[in-house]
Amino acid sequence: MGNFKDKVVYQIYPKSYYDANGDGMGDIRGIIEKLDYLKWLGIDDIWITPVFVSPQNDNGYDVADYKKVDPLYGDMEDLEELILSAKEKGIGI
Repeated sequence: MGNFKDKVVYQIYPKSYYDANGDGMGDIRGIIEKLDYLKWLGIDDIWITPVFVSPQNDNGYDVADYKKVDPLYGDMEDLEELILSAKEKGIGI
């Protein structure tokens, strides 16, 4: 990612972004499905608010476990796929 001075950074709040599994709440797969759109927008990097296990008292910023993805958003495999897929498209996380 490096220097952000000349970058376009797009923030995603996963809970209210795209819902890929139809449960009414956005998820990591929803971000993956929209990567082509994000690339079309011309962004350089995505800033994703926390997707780790959390009691959700502070919209996910109250992380309880930095090593586990909250099942509300998916799982670690989804997160790893997002990171790899974004990198393939030239989008940093």
